[in-house]
Amino acid sequence: MPIDNDYFKNRQQNNNSGGGNGGNYQPPFETPEFFKNFGKKAGFIYAIIIAIILLFVFKPFVIIESGQVGIKSTTGKYSDTPLRPGFHLYIPVFQKVIIVDTKVRLINYKTFEDMGAFDQSIRSYPAINILDARGLPVSIELTVQYRLTAEGAPNTIATWGLRWEDKIVDPVVRNIVRNVVGGFNAETLPTKRNEIATMIEDGIRTQIEALETKPVSIESVQLREIVLPQKIKDQIERVQIANQEAERVRYEVQRAKQEAEKKAALAKGEADKNRIEAQGRADAVTIEAKAQAAANKVIADSLTRNLLEMQQIQIQGKFNDALKENKDAKIFLTPGGSTPNIWVDTKDKTRDTAINNK
Repeated sequence: MPIDNDYFKNRQQNNNSGGGNGGNYQPPFETPEFFKNFGKKAGFIYAIIIAIILLFVFKPFVIIESGQVGIKSTTGKYSDTPLRPGFHLYIPVFQKVIIVDTKVRLINYKTFEDMGAFDQSIRSYPAINILDARGLPVSIELTVQYRLTAEGAPNTIATWGLRWEDKIVDPVVRNIVRNVVGGFNAETLPTKRNEIATMIEDGIRTQIEALETKPVSIESVQLREIVLPQKIKDQIERVQIANQEAERVRYEVQRAKQEAEKKAALAKGEADKNRIEAQGRADAVTIEAKAQAAANKVIADSLTRNLLEMQQIQIQGKFNDALKENKDAKIFLTPGGSTPNIWVDTKDKTRDTAINNK
């Protein structure tokens, strides 16, 4: 705002007309040159100030963060090209920008709701209730991770609206789960858990990603819990107990069988050992007998008549020499033998009497 210098001008005129100093009066200070020219620039400064105010009031710009895309709407028509993270300008009133999240989002289907912190990217829905192949009620709890594709975001929002996940993801998940689980009996569900989880994930992924422009990408589907009726749980528990008891009996039978086989093997081993030892002893006796017989045969073969006569002559010679020293000696010959068996000194009366008595 320009400074009013009328006060200084009037005072200067009054001093010039009636003051004693005549025309030499000087004001207390000179107005800076900037303020002297301010009046000329006031319109331009006002325009800048108004532009800044309008800029912040109407905010014709938007900043898009990572994990988001912007959808520009011009007079109600969405642009086909999403706005990527960064700074973007648009024309207020005629245009607006809708920011949508493309980060991973979750839907939890559960029996009991969590009381945790609120998070817009996490939704909690009731567990999916299903009738099995026999009409028994079953509840399925699972978690689905998904995200909005950036390229297809404008078309998705234009077609399905901002609550697109309630119209795309949730109906497909419930339909696939009912079709898959409804084909099994309740008591078989726990034993086929992995098979069922794979079938559910493949079905959801195939059906959602088959949509035109691929609006949603399925990251993962996790089967968390299969909630069965209480009577089915009791029946499964009884079956498990019976199976465990049967397994224990089979184990005991197998153990007893192994123990019997062990004892039989030990007994057979001991019998084989004794048999082998007896056979060894018999073989040794046989070998020794054969050797002795062979030796006897060799000796017998070597005793020729001439050899025996020669030995008789040698023995007779020795007795002849003995008779020279003891003429009273008596010699008893073996009948038919060639050598005497015994000779007796007859000078010993006791021995001679014993021999004669015989």
